[in-house]
Amino acid sequence: MAVPAAASAEPMRIAFGDIATIETLGLLIAMERAKEQGVEIEPTFLKSEDIAAQAVVSGQADIGIGGPYALLQKVKAPIRIFLQLSELQMYPVVNTEFYKTWADLDGQEIAVHSRGSGTEAIMQMMADKQGIEYSSIAYVPGAEVRTGALLQGNIKATIVDSSGKRILESEAPDRFAFLPLDGVEATDEAMFANTEYLAENPEDVSALVEAIVTTWREIAADPTVVARLRDQYNLLPDATPEMLADIEPYYSGMKDALPMNGGGEAAAKGDFAFYTASGALEGNAEDLKVEDFWDLSVLDGVLDKIGTQ
Repeated sequence: MAVPAAASAEPMRIAFGDIATIETLGLLIAMERAKEQGVEIEPTFLKSEDIAAQAVVSGQADIGIGGPYALLQKVKAPIRIFLQLSELQMYPVVNTEFYKTWADLDGQEIAVHSRGSGTEAIMQMMADKQGIEYSSIAYVPGAEVRTGALLQGNIKATIVDSSGKRILESEAPDRFAFLPLDGVEATDEAMFANTEYLAENPEDVSALVEAIVTTWREIAADPTVVARLRDQYNLLPDATPEMLADIEPYYSGMKDALPMNGGGEAAAKGDFAFYTASGALEGNAEDLKVEDFWDLSVLDGVLDKIGTQ
């Protein structure tokens, strides 16, 4: 019988800035696989990425999920990104009863995922490119929530993921328009942790990173595996038939957004270019240092073990 690779005395406390949905299913599967390697994991689902980040900074959580670049630069918090979970794959959308173009959004309210998120960065960058200014920004966590709010008429302009795009196109094809978006390559969500935690728990973190990267590779090769693994691990037991039907289409649309090698230095430099252009990071992208934002040690060790793709 194989001996688990990691077995810390304390559980790994992971803070999600969102609820458990189809969007988080792939990561929940990877966490189950890390548990099989002896990593005890204690997930917590919070209201926003901001709260999840603060939980890590304050020591209430060990690992957070989100895009903490602005926090790292402005607060100089003792945390580092160690894994890119997904690249941005988002779609700005408007209710055509009110707006039809980027210019129409000048002086209007928009909704994004959370403060400092990739969704906010995209919308701010496009405002700069289009020469417009929003009247205000509402923070509405969860692409599924924003999609529902659009259909209900509670918000008129926002940004959704591929699943939300499919739902809007299916349920109200003539009611919404997707605004053009220049090619964007940047991190949507990443994993980050307190530097002390990373230094003291390399085996547990390595087991988690390996589980995520190998799971992402499986999903990219065959998105139907997600539904089978959900059944195997009995995840999201209260999911509705509509949610279950969306698993394969969602991950088929997401497979190109899942990094096969965890992002690393290349992702960091791409993020510097994007987030400085959007205003989320200050300064010139060329002057920013990877080590001020990322700890590459765990990821490099895992890739040495499982290879790159």
